[in-house]
Amino acid sequence: MANHLYETLPTTIFAVMSGLAQELSAINLGQGFPDEPGPEPIRRRAAEETLHGYNQYPPMYGLPALREAVARHYARHQGLDLDWKSEVTITSGATEALADCFLALLSPGDEAVLFQPMYDSYAPMVRRAGGTPKLVRLTPPHFRLERAALEAAFGPRTRVVVLNNPLNPSATVSRDEDLALLAEFCVRHDAIAVCDEVWEHIVLDRRVHRPLIAYPGMRERCAKIGSAGKMFALTGWKVGFICAAPKLTALIAKAHQFNTFTTAPNLQTAVAWGLDNSEAWFARMPGELAASRDRLAEALAREGFAVLPSEGTYFLNVDLAGSGIAERDMDFALRAVKEAGVAVIPVSAFYEQAPVTSLVRLCFSKRDATLDEGAKRLAKARELSIAAIREVSA
Repeated sequence: MANHLYETLPTTIFAVMSGLAQELSAINLGQGFPDEPGPEPIRRRAAEETLHGYNQYPPMYGLPALREAVARHYARHQGLDLDWKSEVTITSGATEALADCFLALLSPGDEAVLFQPMYDSYAPMVRRAGGTPKLVRLTPPHFRLERAALEAAFGPRTRVVVLNNPLNPSATVSRDEDLALLAEFCVRHDAIAVCDEVWEHIVLDRRVHRPLIAYPGMRERCAKIGSAGKMFALTGWKVGFICAAPKLTALIAKAHQFNTFTTAPNLQTAVAWGLDNSEAWFARMPGELAASRDRLAEALAREGFAVLPSEGTYFLNVDLAGSGIAERDMDFALRAVKEAGVAVIPVSAFYEQAPVTSLVRLCFSKRDATLDEGAKRLAKARELSIAAIREVSA
């Protein structure tokens, strides 16, 4: 016998498209990882710690050096006053942090408000914890929160709301008024906000990330999740942080201790060093990514694609209908990887209800040559798609 939840789950779209890209030797603009290896000083520190440092079990809450560094980092960058001893937990990546929060906070019968489009692990993890997803659909191109939609979603059984800011896949950064609106509903309904803020440092064009935990009434009802992998373009490291008030931290840590218990000490030490010694990286990195975004967006526009604005994350979206492409996003994505040699992600994969969209997501955290060739191959996919539709219609 199998767990029905997992038995019926499809393979995640990221594994599907990356697998096809590898199998077909296609350019991978689908899964969100950079071409570059990440800051060398941090990688070197991890290597040195592996050879000469401590490689046995670290403390369950995480190495004190890293928890202190996380608190200092958020004090500098977001003005947060966190007590590292009682409010910071280190996890094996942000997905584990999300699972810890759901398992600790949800009981059978509880509801969790989720905003679509959403990272595809949210709903299955909520259900595995016994909760019921209450889905709110955000609409392109701005993907804004609306009072009427929140009124319909929140209710007496609402226990958790999940906020992803900046939002993957829409590449939007939440407006102050949207965050204030969500805080109002959390306070009114005594709900806990699980804040997936892994893209917090990848906000572009001099935008400023504002954490929900800083809004009135939210200090005691937020679990703020960060990711060293996203901060330092080291996506394979899987080092995450949960920052929350002491009572929430103590509860969530009980779930963490029976999920992974702890995280590789060499990576924790390297991340701690990186958080305290990488101000030049944090100042430079968003501008470099914005240049890559602009390069890809301009190349796609020249080829006839309608490109949506990208305010943060590694991603931008193309509107297929606005680009003269009549195919569904999944059909176009499969055509692109199989016939034109470039992998993208259909945005319908980020919706659980009414999933058909006209958008595909592209990752721009790539070298210039990769972006240029990817745009050329997408242009070929567009031509093939338009030709195929014309043939069917003839």
